[in-house]
Amino acid sequence: MKVTPLDLRQQRFKTVMRGYDRGEVQSFLLEVADDYENALRDNDKMRQDVAKLDAVLGEHRGQERNLRNTLLSAQKMADEIKDHATQEAGLIVREAEGRADLLLQKGQARLDDVQREIDALRMKRREVETSIEALVGTLNNTLEFIREQDARAREERILLHRPRPAEVPPVQAPRAVDVPPKADSQTG
Repeated sequence: MKVTPLDLRQQRFKTVMRGYDRGEVQSFLLEVADDYENALRDNDKMRQDVAKLDAVLGEHRGQERNLRNTLLSAQKMADEIKDHATQEAGLIVREAEGRADLLLQKGQARLDDVQREIDALRMKRREVETSIEALVGTLNNTLEFIREQDARAREERILLHRPRPAEVPPVQAPRAVDVPPKADSQTG
């Protein structure tokens, strides 16, 4: 049975002999009724406060869920961005490596071309050197031949102008070959 403060105030007891003092019991019941009423009010107030706090707590829990979801979404987004950036970086690196390989191949091909050109120029140089050496040799031989011819021609001229020994019967001396005079380069 639930007792209210009003029940306490309206409660009446039978009178018996040798019972409690009526005034004292009445004042005690009024005091208990007042305390009980205050306790019930405090209880109601606390229930209202608990209800408000439950509402605030529910709101905070909702905000916490939202924050947690936001945090999870942000983490997921960050992971996706990181993965995307990693993939993008991988593509860039692969593309750069491909370009580097291509540049290396082109550079190697150009180097091979230049090396072939250098080898060809060296061979041509050897040929030119050999040709020049041959030409110099030919010119030296020609010069020696001309010097020998000049020396013979001088000897023949000298022999023509020498006195002949008297004992030797006169023999017709061969005629000196007249060498035409050299054309003067200034006369044209």
